[in-house]
Amino acid sequence: MRQPFQASVAELSEQLDDYVDAVYASLESQFLVLPKGCNFVEYARFQEAYETLKRATKDFRELKPSAVWDALIVDSLGAVVLRCILGMSPPEWAELAASDSGLTITQNFARSLDGKVRSDREYLARLSGRKAASLERVVAMVETACRRISAGVTERAPDTLHRLDKADTAEGLDSVRRAADFHVPYATLLYERLLGRPFASHRDAVSELIGDIMESAVEAELLARGVSFRKTKRAERVPGFDQAPDFITPDEYAPAVVIEAKITNDDGTARDKFTRIIHLVEQSKDRVARGEPGFEVIACIDGRGFGIRREDMRRLLVALEGKVFTLATLGDLVAHTELVRFAT
Repeated sequence: MRQPFQASVAELSEQLDDYVDAVYASLESQFLVLPKGCNFVEYARFQEAYETLKRATKDFRELKPSAVWDALIVDSLGAVVLRCILGMSPPEWAELAASDSGLTITQNFARSLDGKVRSDREYLARLSGRKAASLERVVAMVETACRRISAGVTERAPDTLHRLDKADTAEGLDSVRRAADFHVPYATLLYERLLGRPFASHRDAVSELIGDIMESAVEAELLARGVSFRKTKRAERVPGFDQAPDFITPDEYAPAVVIEAKITNDDGTARDKFTRIIHLVEQSKDRVARGEPGFEVIACIDGRGFGIRREDMRRLLVALEGKVFTLATLGDLVAHTELVRFAT
C-alpha cells in the first residue's frame, strides 16, 4: 500500500482518504505488551511482603499502626500491600492522610515513597533514624490506612459508591480477615477488576516509557543514518519554540526538520497530540512570514488512539504534506523527508 510520505501534494489532496487508510493500516495497538519499568513488582515479591504484613498483624486481626510498622521495618514493600488493601493510588492515599492528620503530604512525596519502597526493602527501616519530616508523613499515612480500613464503610447513599465498599474492606477488619482466611470468590475478584481496570495503575506508571518506545526507535533510525539531531528533554524549554519538539535536526539554532514522536491508545490524548503537531507547522509558517527559514514537521505516531479521530488524521496529513510515519514504516523516515540532506 502506497504511503502518504511517498505522495505528492496533489496526490495527497486527490486521494486523502486512501492515505488515511494507509496510515491506519500500519498503526499498532500497544495493549498486550507493557514495559515493566524499573520499579515493577513481581507477584512472588508482592506475596512475600503480604505474608510479612499478615504475620505482623496476626492474620489482620490487629491492624494497628504499631503492628503494621513492625512489618514495614522488616519489608518496606508492605506499604504497597497496605495501600492496595485501602484501594487507593499513592496521591489519593496522601490526600486522605493529609486531611486526617493536618500535615502537608504532597502527591510527589507519595509517588516517590511508592517507588522507593518497591526498590529498597530496608528503606523505611533506615528512614526511622534519618528524616524526621518524611517519617512523620509516612506514619500519618499508615495511621490513616489502618483507621480507614478498620472502620470500613461508615455511610452509604443510594446514588454514590464508597471507595471502601469492596469485598475486602466493606465491613472493616471482618472483611479483611474473611478475604485473607477464605480467599475472595473469583466472581468478586472479576467484578472489582471491572471497576478498577486490570493493569490500570501499572499502565499509568509506565505511560512515559510507552512513549519512549517510539522515541527510541526514531533515535535509532537517525543514528543509523548519521543524521545530526538534538533530542530534547521532557518539558524542556527550547528558544524559538512554544513547545519543544522531541527531535530537532540539525539543532535548535538552525532547525531544518523537527519530529514529534508519540504513541497513545487513548483518543483524547491523540487529539491533544494532533493539535500539538499541527501547531509546530504554524510556528514554521510564522518563521517564514518573518523572513526566517522554516522547518519541515514530521510526525512519528502509533497506537490505537490515533486511529479513532479520522478527521484529525486528514488534517494532519494535509498540514504535514504526508510526512506521517508509524513504527511499521519508520524505516522510510530518512529517505522520504528532508532528513536525507543530513544523512552521512
